[in-house]
Amino acid sequence: MAVIRHHVGPRLSETAIHNGTVYLAGQIAEDTDQDITGQTREVLGHIDRLLEEANSDKAHLLTVQIYISDMVHFAGMNAVWDSWVAQGNTPPRATVESKLANPACLVEIVVIAAQRS
Repeated sequence: MAVIRHHVGPRLSETAIHNGTVYLAGQIAEDTDQDITGQTREVLGHIDRLLEEANSDKAHLLTVQIYISDMVHFAGMNAVWDSWVAQGNTPPRATVESKLANPACLVEIVVIAAQRS
């Protein structure tokens, strides 16, 4: 089966699709002046848009990895996550504190999802 890539750049593709599985690159906020809730909302919006382009959505998440710059942001990120995630379809998830490539970024989220039938 072919690998389909969307938003291909010189360093990465935002999306790769293979055999009905959608892989997203780590998503970060463009507006890094926002606090953790604003950045998390923006990142989840990017994820919604990319999944829709790939014929998927948050109810089809298979796994999620969340990187936050400091665990002090954990509760704020979770508050936004809890209001966004598809209840009854919450995916396996890991959240770790990590030094992010851009120090102004407070959160980066990586998801893998199934395509809708």
